[in-house]
Amino acid sequence: MAGGGSAVGLLLGGVLTTYASWRWVLFVNVPIGILVAAAARRVLAESPRRPGRIDVAGAITGTGGVALLVYGLSKTATGPDGVSHWGDAQVLTSLTAAVVLLVSFVLIERRSSHPLLPMRVLADRNRSGAYLIMLCIGTALFGLFFFLTLFMQTVLGYSAIRSGIAYLPFAIGVVIASTLASRLVPRIGARPLILAGTGAVAGGTFWFSRLTEHAGYAGQLLGPMLVTACGLGLVFVPLSLVALHNVAEQDSGVASSLLNTGQQVGGAIGLALLGTVAWTTVAESVSSQLAHAAEAAAKAGQPLPKQGIPPPASIYDHALAVGFSRGFLVSAGIALLALLVAIATIRVRRQELTGAVPAPQGAAPEPGTVQQHEDRAALAAAVRPCRFC
Repeated sequence: MAGGGSAVGLLLGGVLTTYASWRWVLFVNVPIGILVAAAARRVLAESPRRPGRIDVAGAITGTGGVALLVYGLSKTATGPDGVSHWGDAQVLTSLTAAVVLLVSFVLIERRSSHPLLPMRVLADRNRSGAYLIMLCIGTALFGLFFFLTLFMQTVLGYSAIRSGIAYLPFAIGVVIASTLASRLVPRIGARPLILAGTGAVAGGTFWFSRLTEHAGYAGQLLGPMLVTACGLGLVFVPLSLVALHNVAEQDSGVASSLLNTGQQVGGAIGLALLGTVAWTTVAESVSSQLAHAAEAAAKAGQPLPKQGIPPPASIYDHALAVGFSRGFLVSAGIALLALLVAIATIRVRRQELTGAVPAPQGAAPEPGTVQQHEDRAALAAAVRPCRFC
């Protein structure tokens, strides 16, 4: 469903942007949200009520800390003019306040009798590893697809509709790989799929870093797009299962939501990091090319290029290709880090996911079968749709 919705969204986003306005891409979510809210009372069963106080202090510090972190990171990235904003007072204030609030959140949760985020959820190495992997995947791919879209529309001259159509193989690849992964988990377990998926994401993003301003869709874009899509599909399903493995029923909601949090925070980090690397490289490349052009004009006795005018399209397109490729290379490194985290942390065995053997001592009761895990994974997918598509 998430993959089908992504495919429709890609086409609909291009149509709305072309024939209406980019603002409609945001406004169209309003009627959809109203319909979902109206249908929720009819199709969703009431969850059991549990006694206890609401962790107001934890909710305020946790929400405020994450919000300020995302806001600060969104303001840090170097812009197309090559000017860095990491030292701006607004950025430093936001990030400092975020650190203070998040540290306060951890201290509050450790002492609360009814914590919003029980620390026991993070005590399991496999689960914490799954969250770190999702953080790395979000960091690597949010920025990558942001700049890949700019590359297609600015350098290759694609329209909004054509860009949406160009991403359709990616959405289809995620759906196919996810379906395959759900069938392979009972046979080979989660670890091989996570290793293969993170490795494929690292390979696909590295392949993207080879792009030039002369790239074509079939020869240079389609291949890495399919490799990356297959990697994501192989990763999503087992990560959801591992994150919800041996989680007590009352903790399943927070356990699944942490995957979504890792993806969103990783996206903010990725846009800030890749934006800084990409736009700094673009500015340096433009300056270098203009300096070489001025030197060549001086030697040939030709008039020097005028100051303050935009660089020629050929210079700017080359600079964008060089800068975005550098950013894609950073994405590949972050995806490789996800692979290393998977190697070091993911140890859950296939028998534990299928319920063939008892879970290790100290684990939470009610070890789930694959079907139970997949039911919980559906909850995780509901709050964590594929935002890369």
